[in-house]
Formats: sequence, structure tokens, C-alpha cells
Amino acid sequence: MRDTMVTGDAAYIKKINRSIILKEIIAEGLISRADLSKLTNLTRATISAQVADLLDEGLIVETQLEHFSVGRKPIMLSLNEHAGYALGIDLDYANITFTLSDLLGNSITGYTVEIDTTEYSDILKILIQEINKYKSLYQDSKYGIVGIVIAIHGLVSIDEVIHFVPRLNWNNIHLKDDLQQEVGINVYLENNANLSAFAERVFVHHETDNLISTSLYSGIGLGMMMNNSFFEGHDGFAGEVGHMIIVPGGKPCSCGNKGCWEKYASESSIFEYFAEKRQIKNLSYDHFQKWIDENDEEVIEQLEQMTYYLSIGLNNMINIYNPDLLVLDTELLRIYPNALQKIKDNLNSSISHYRDLSISSIGKKSSVMGACALAIKQFLDVPMLNLPYER
Repeated sequence: MRDTMVTGDAAYIKKINRSIILKEIIAEGLISRADLSKLTNLTRATISAQVADLLDEGLIVETQLEHFSVGRKPIMLSLNEHAGYALGIDLDYANITFTLSDLLGNSITGYTVEIDTTEYSDILKILIQEINKYKSLYQDSKYGIVGIVIAIHGLVSIDEVIHFVPRLNWNNIHLKDDLQQEVGINVYLENNANLSAFAERVFVHHETDNLISTSLYSGIGLGMMMNNSFFEGHDGFAGEVGHMIIVPGGKPCSCGNKGCWEKYASESSIFEYFAEKRQIKNLSYDHFQKWIDENDEEVIEQLEQMTYYLSIGLNNMINIYNPDLLVLDTELLRIYPNALQKIKDNLNSSISHYRDLSISSIGKKSSVMGACALAIKQFLDVPMLNLPYER
């Protein structure tokens, strides 16, 4: 029994050390064994043994740098980004977006498939067909497709069962199990807002462990990273803040309540208002850009209302969660001059504490980028990723 415990402890420590070493190699991009030892506080013997294993597995590569001083040329270590590929999928109403990335999160290829059905069996067939295409194309790489993460625009339970997707009218769907049986690759499901928050942390905001990302496109979704982990609640349903009531007895919402936050502060609420008011079928951001440039009074008034009600909800989020950083995922407020400052000016409570508020630099692709990053994290089994973001 004692020998088993020692072996188990040794194996666990080795796994932890491997995870730490991989994390730092990825974060640094290029690093020597000596610097890796200093950075991780691991002995050179431990570094040497772990690096030898990672080289044998094809997960890292060596590069000899050119230099002009006397002595041996330094040998640098870096992740072998082409050892495998991650597949991120954004499963939304009317379209499915596929993005394939290398192990450093760089997008290799991607496209969007338009769909005219909400039937689960039809969408499952499309997913299987497209995933098998990728599987076939990249089977020659050492690890092929290392994992698939699907962004779900609805409630996903802790055990990755789709509890409810409003726009698809799906209830208790076992997509993860159905897909894994067909494609033979590890599949993970996560809420789209959580994946947006994960993308912000992994690609942009490396300096924080506590981040909130608020998506304003279709309704309002909240993704939360707390101590570098998703804050999901007891069943996994945390973050449905779009249905927080901010105007008692206000506008009716499809959820059954009145006065929900997303009826006042989401892009969809603004788009619906002007599509009906001005009888424009395919309303776009270009329309809003033109109206803003023309200083259209009604448009400015509605955007002012949006920022006001957005501030009310954000104030609540700040007081509840005390995040380090809040990221707003919105294209409409990106094109509205001084929107960020207007919101900050409304967040003036003496008990509201946060370090910074910003508009996402990633935008609508954050969910699918976060999906790729999560697949990489699961495959490499590292505590967190710090990846470069190529704008």
C-alpha cells in the first residue's frame, strides 16, 4: 500500500510539473531550459527529464538561435503548434460557424454554414458531416483534431447536457454523447458567453484572473472567469443576466417576465426598434454608422437610453461579483463615439469597485476563438493559456 501511494504521488507531481512547464513555454513563446528552470523554480534535472518527454511526444520543438558572442548557441524551446489542431464551433440560430486553429490558437481555416432548420436530427447530421471533413483533412498531423468545443447559445448543465436553447427550442439534448459516438473525438459543450470570456482572458487580458464579459448581440449574456475558472453556478446555468429585471412592470419579455435588462440594453432591442420604426428589413451596422455620422436625433436618443440601462445592469454585476475587468462585446457601441466614457460616468457609486471597463477587441468571433482555446487547454492539460492575438 505504501509503495502505491509513493508511486501515485510521484506520478501526480510529474503531471503537475509537466503542466507548469508547458504553460510557461506557451506563454514565453521561446525559452531556454535554464530560463525555464528559473521561471518555474524546478531543478534543471526535472526540466531536462520533462523536456525530453515533451520532445519525444512531438509537443515541443528545439530551435538553435544565431548569435555573435563567443560560446555555445542557445537552444530554445517552443510549442509545436502543428502537432495537432483544435476545432471550435459556434452553433447559433440559422448558422453554424466552424473555425480550425493550430495549438497556439492561430486560425487556420473557417467558414459558416447557413441552416434553415431547428430540428436536432438535421443539425446533428450537418455537424457530423462537417467534423468528418476536418478529421479527414488533418489526419496526417501527429495528433489530428485534438478536441472539439461547441458554443451553445443557451443553458448547458455541468455535465454538458443542453438544458434549453430558446431560439432552437431544444430541451435536454445530449449532443456531446451523440457526436462523440459518431466522430470519435473528444467533444466539449460550453455556453457561448463563457467562451467569449475565456477568449478575452486567453488572447487579450493575460494580466487578470477575474474577468466578466457581457455579450450584447442577441439579448444579453454574461461570461465569468473567476480565479481562471468558469463561474457557472450549481447546475451550470449562471450568467443569464439578460433576464434580470431592471424596469419593474416594463416591456414584456419572451421569458415571461416584464422589464428584463436585455429588452433595454441589448443590440437586438435597438435593431428591432428601428427595423420596425423605419421599415428596414435587413438593418445593418452600416445604417447605424450613417445615422450616427448624421447625428440622427432619434438614433442618438435610443443609444443614450441603451448606455443608461446598460450602466444600471453593469453596476449590479460589479457589486455582486467585484470583477477586476469588465469587457463589453458589442459592435454598436464600438461605432458610437464616447460610449465607453458615457457608461463609466454612470458607474459612480462609491461602493462599486473594478479596475477597468473596455469594449472587446475580438468581437463576434470571440465565442468560436474561445472554443478553440478551450480545446487546446483540455488537450495540453494546462491550468491556463496565454496566447498571442493576431488582429
